[in-house]
Amino acid sequence: MDTSLTNPFPFFSFFFFFCFLLSNPISLFASSTNQFISCLTHYNINNVTTFPTKTNNSSTYYYELLNFSIQNLRFTDTSVPKPLAIILPKSVEEISNTVFCCRHLSVEIRVRCGGHSYEGTSAFASDGASFVIIDMINLNEVAVDLASETAWVGGGATLGETYYAIAEASNVHGFSAGSCPTVGVGGHIGGGGFGLLSRKYGVAADNVVDALLVDANGKLLDREGMGEDVFWAIRGGGGGVWGIVYAWKIKLVKVPQTVTSFIISRPGMKHHVANLVNKWQHIAPKLAGEFYISCFVGTGLPEAEEIGKLSATFKGFFLGARNEALPIINQVFPEVELGEEDCKEMSWIESILFFSGLSKGSSILDLKNRYLQDKNYFKAKSDYVKTPISATGISSLLEILEKEPKGYVILDPYGGIMERISSEEIAFPHRKGNLFTIQYLVAWYEEDNDKSKKYIEWVREFYNEMTQFVSWGPRCAYINYMDTDLGEMELINSSVQTEDAVEIARVWGEKYFLKNYDRLVKAKTIIDPNNVFNNQQGIPPMSNNFVGFKGKSDE
Repeated sequence: MDTSLTNPFPFFSFFFFFCFLLSNPISLFASSTNQFISCLTHYNINNVTTFPTKTNNSSTYYYELLNFSIQNLRFTDTSVPKPLAIILPKSVEEISNTVFCCRHLSVEIRVRCGGHSYEGTSAFASDGASFVIIDMINLNEVAVDLASETAWVGGGATLGETYYAIAEASNVHGFSAGSCPTVGVGGHIGGGGFGLLSRKYGVAADNVVDALLVDANGKLLDREGMGEDVFWAIRGGGGGVWGIVYAWKIKLVKVPQTVTSFIISRPGMKHHVANLVNKWQHIAPKLAGEFYISCFVGTGLPEAEEIGKLSATFKGFFLGARNEALPIINQVFPEVELGEEDCKEMSWIESILFFSGLSKGSSILDLKNRYLQDKNYFKAKSDYVKTPISATGISSLLEILEKEPKGYVILDPYGGIMERISSEEIAFPHRKGNLFTIQYLVAWYEEDNDKSKKYIEWVREFYNEMTQFVSWGPRCAYINYMDTDLGEMELINSSVQTEDAVEIARVWGEKYFLKNYDRLVKAKTIIDPNNVFNNQQGIPPMSNNFVGFKGKSDE
């Protein structure tokens, strides 16, 4: 299909002059930086910063650019491998030509949209190979079409930029995605994208109707061009492993002019917090889709009245007025003691700001700011819960939280429309039967970095202790909360006969994607048979014999 007929960006109409298939296998070692830069220069790609050497003086800018979008500071450490270059393409041609240079000179590619990858997969290569970062920051245009109730969103746009553009065009439209404004749309949709509107409208990837993907040959493909298997896969099958999404065409959803939001903290003794959490898990997943109430639990939460005291913090959202929401919540969840003064009426875009985590006094315009102000070091893991956690399980959860003030859990309710969308509709599979997700988190700042091993071990032990209370067969996880403890691909001696990569990746692939894993492998084999776009937990193609792999498992 001629994509110039279907999209609003003027540079989509260019036809690419090459579709170059390499005859040589991908090498394990990259060519020199000078050769790579020469290739980029040949194609007039100049917006590039290279790794600092004695012959260039770009150290300060290189590290500022590299670290600008690394949101987990664990991956800014000097021991973490650095890219030989960071490219900031300004057009689809520059993306295509950069991919060509990478393939021609055997340089691995990491694609960065917002930098929120929990395990740093958009910022480094764990296999020891030379790599570059293609940072999509300049390709962040958002074009809203109210007539069709859709928008084309550049692959480098953040959620905040997307929400802002939609609100500028309409006060009765929104988009169903996450609440952190600095998250990149590309990676978020790539993993599914759960958020405040998901119980009403599904995850972000459910609301994608087309996409423009640059494949491993530098060719731009729309939905028809990539085929339905690949279009299915890029919606929830993990980011950065199918190609480079240049733009997403999203479906806008209807929102009322007035919505209701609240954030309330209920600190107390362990038995009191346990009762609240227990009641929450029986109520939040069963409310109408217009409601979303999450539960944060820990001892060090900012909302707690006393540091060291357990607290359950409830973040609530309702698509409607306060006088509709309040009676319902007080009827089904009187224990939370929600008052009229706790509920704030506002517009949808104001609710985005309310839940954004931005500092007090921030404005809606600040949603466009790509820099995450309160960065820290963290490690996260995730679970899905299909059967209410027993009193014993909740007690265990709180006892573990009492031991670590820097740790907490986030419980996000499912239900609503999530119960009615098929697990096979898109690659994101976690639908019917899921009550809520658990996100286990431990976060710290630089002054405590010497204790990082202790913190990471704590969250791993926490996860292990919860085994009997969560999903099993397999124990499920959410790809947007990537966790390499589940297993990963690693480069090994390629002269040694290796196991099949598809079976190794199945260890974690089925936890993220359940029965959709095999179809994802099929899609990967179609779009990227040479595994040009990869990371340590990427979907491998079939018959991937050009490199050795090893895997590990927590089970």
